[in-house]
Amino acid sequence: MAGRTTRNKKSDPPKPTLVLLVRHGQTPTTGDKLPGRAPNLHLADKGIGQAEAAAARIAGLKNVAAVYASPMERTRETAAPIAKARKLRVRQAKGLIECDFGEWTGAKLSRLRKLPEWRTVQRYPSGFRFPGGESFGEMQSRAVDAVHDLVRAHPGETIVAVSHADVIKAIVAAATGTHLDLFQRIVVSPCSVTAILYTANGPVVLSVNSTGDDLTTLAPS
Repeated sequence: MAGRTTRNKKSDPPKPTLVLLVRHGQTPTTGDKLPGRAPNLHLADKGIGQAEAAAARIAGLKNVAAVYASPMERTRETAAPIAKARKLRVRQAKGLIECDFGEWTGAKLSRLRKLPEWRTVQRYPSGFRFPGGESFGEMQSRAVDAVHDLVRAHPGETIVAVSHADVIKAIVAAATGTHLDLFQRIVVSPCSVTAILYTANGPVVLSVNSTGDDLTTLAPS
């Protein structure tokens, strides 16, 4: 009796995941100091308003499945109204944390801009490591890995990930295939929304630094 032949069906590729990267709202040090991972930095009143406005925009989306934030207070406070509007809890994603600026943590930007190293930060970031801290390359690697972990956990869903300006810029650079040395050309404003659709064929950047557009219209062309 002839044996029955079976065919190995290829597994279907995972459904696309839409990741909404939100920068935290304004703090008392925004534009003045490099706060990094210094603790106890909270949103300013303006930042609280920005977070509530971002929550209202995201509330218009149908299927937000989860809200994540870096461990810093300012990101968790930004994520709180977003999660509340969706009746979700804020989950922590350690890989989305701010870059470790080492000895530069808490320094005034006006002083840092006078340092010879500042030109390297702006023009050759892939070759720079913050004294006693992290390199931009390490920051990008762990942040991109963190996003990929979230994508694998939420196939076919929409998720929110609240993080920091440099981290989001590095993620966008990776998604667009842009060299890290050019990532400083990307602008990510407080509480802006950057939307990236992660598909089986690679990421598709739908929006960067959106601060007022209707998010329900996001779709690949």
